[in-house]
Amino acid sequence: MEHSKVIEKKFVVRSELGLHARPAALFVRTANRFQSDITVQKGRQKVNGKSIMGIMMLAAGPGSSITVRVVGPDAQRAMAEIEKLMDNKMNQ
Repeated sequence: MEHSKVIEKKFVVRSELGLHARPAALFVRTANRFQSDITVQKGRQKVNGKSIMGIMMLAAGPGSSITVRVVGPDAQRAMAEIEKLMDNKMNQ
């Protein structure tokens, strides 16, 4: 049985639209494929990375800095997929 891992990583939002609508939906869809808890933080605001409303409430525009925290049994795989998504500018 794999132990719960905690992985935290900072990202700069490179998507031209920021984390709104389509990019937020992509993020949430990716996050929901994993068992781990995923939290996204911008400034003092923390939201559930599996909630479209939460992600959109961050109002993370282009160039914003966010911190993604993943806790759970598949944390490594989840963070790898999120990293891929962020690096690909949300497939824009």
